[in-house]
Amino acid sequence: QVQLVESGGGLVQPGGSLRLSCAASTNIFRFYAMGWYRQAPGKQRELVATINDGGSRNYADSVKGRFTISRDIAKNTLYLQMSNLKPEDTAVYYCNARDTDMTTYWGQGTQVTVSS
Repeated sequence: QVQLVESGGGLVQPGGSLRLSCAASTNIFRFYAMGWYRQAPGKQRELVATINDGGSRNYADSVKGRFTISRDIAKNTLYLQMSNLKPEDTAVYYCNARDTDMTTYWGQGTQVTVSS
């Protein structure tokens, strides 16, 4: 059973930075793609950023230039570096992983709150 555990969320002022981590219980090189999604109160879960097995990255327009997705295969960990945070970035952030057979796994989520 694959487990994904997020960490690194918290309260930050507008303009600040945070780095989220997602530790996987298995070798992440097996995944077709991994990514970060977020869900704000009263809204649907939305894609933030993805990285595929070839290393190609994709970002939501709202975070381009501010967020960077990366991975450390040796540590089986996915990261999301978030800079210049805005109040509208406030949400629960979820780690996602997809196997080649399209089986999808989710973490439990980590809260990010951007507020002065």
